[in-house]
Amino acid sequence: MTTKPTRTVVSRRSRPAKEPLSQELIVETALGLVKSEGSTGLSMRKIAKALDTGPSSLYVYVSNQQELSAYVLDAGLAEVIFPMSDSGTWQSRLFDVLDSYLMVLFDAPGIAELALTTIPVGHNSLGLTEYMLHQLNEAGVGATSAAWGIDLLLLYVSSVAFEQTSRNQVGTTLQAVKASYQTLDAKRYPLLSGLKEEMTSAEGKERFRWGLEVILQGILQGKPEIK
Repeated sequence: MTTKPTRTVVSRRSRPAKEPLSQELIVETALGLVKSEGSTGLSMRKIAKALDTGPSSLYVYVSNQQELSAYVLDAGLAEVIFPMSDSGTWQSRLFDVLDSYLMVLFDAPGIAELALTTIPVGHNSLGLTEYMLHQLNEAGVGATSAAWGIDLLLLYVSSVAFEQTSRNQVGTTLQAVKASYQTLDAKRYPLLSGLKEEMTSAEGKERFRWGLEVILQGILQGKPEIK
């Protein structure tokens, strides 16, 4: 009598079920890739691979990469800390929220790049703008000056963050610049030679805050309405 071999049945559902695809999941995954890989992580192919799906399926939830970039930037800004309304002066609150914005960009170099190349949309970016407008409104700044001034402040902070994170990624320091200033031809570059120490002095927060103060003073001294 011949005994038939026993066949082991393997379920096709042995793998854990994937989380249903959604815009929120796509943005969350993209943000993680941007934080770990920088702006190169914001690739539809890489995001699709991380989600175990095809790139074409992502376009059901986002129209294009530019729209996705805006969502990812806004998601990154969720980490910005807003000082309480009763803490310090309107100026200290304004500068503190910009400090927090800077730190968020520092912690994720890819987000710093997006801040310069993408127009953010969403509650986090709108909340940051609203908060800043409130501080300038308390200072009595006119509508147009406040609106344009916020653009300048955010652009300045984003530029500082992107410059520094880019240098860190390639290992660039200011030592080369300082060294070049030491060997300047004083006859050809008399002003640079005279200011060679000041040109690279006060690195870090002191110089950053000085830049904020300069921009803010310009906003405060501007006309309430520019026609």
